Amino acid sequence: MHDLSLEYVLVLGYAIFLLAVALLLEMVARYAHQRSLRMSTVGFTYHADSDTWRCPENQHLLPVFSDPVKGSVTYRAPAAACNACRSQAACTDSPAGREIEHKSAPSLQFGMRHFHRGFSLTLLVLANLILGVEILRTSGFYARSLLVVVLILFCAIGMYLASALSSPVRHL
Repeated sequence: MHDLSLEYVLVLGYAIFLLAVALLLEMVARYAHQRSLRMSTVGFTYHADSDTWRCPENQHLLPVFSDPVKGSVTYRAPAAACNACRSQAACTDSPAGREIEHKSAPSLQFGMRHFHRGFSLTLLVLANLILGVEILRTSGFYARSLLVVVLILFCAIGMYLASALSSPVRHL
């Protein structure tokens, strides 16, 4: 291993750095995505058995509109209950009652998730390209073997991220 050139070490280090940035971007994007999903329903609880939401004041939001094209369902609490509620100012300014729109189809949030995933994949492709060029430039068996192993690992991570890109997302 003492015959490794400085270029080799820098290329390998840079490829690992790109992988670390891609994985860090994935973690941050996943956190931001989950947080944005929670923010619109903070304090509310979904009950799948009855297909209703329950607010912190124990009022139920019932489905009032469904759009199968957009894949969304709108839930609304009774206007009289919301207008008489002591928490109305913090919950809604609508005189018609609090609404929650639940989207089962991809929306802007899911589009942003796909954007971040695409960016991570681009970084991995760049790292793989750099590793591939270095494999062609390197002459030693062990140095080449290490690069091939790292390249295979990076490809496996990239394939996992690409497959997760097309898999359905859990919304609730």
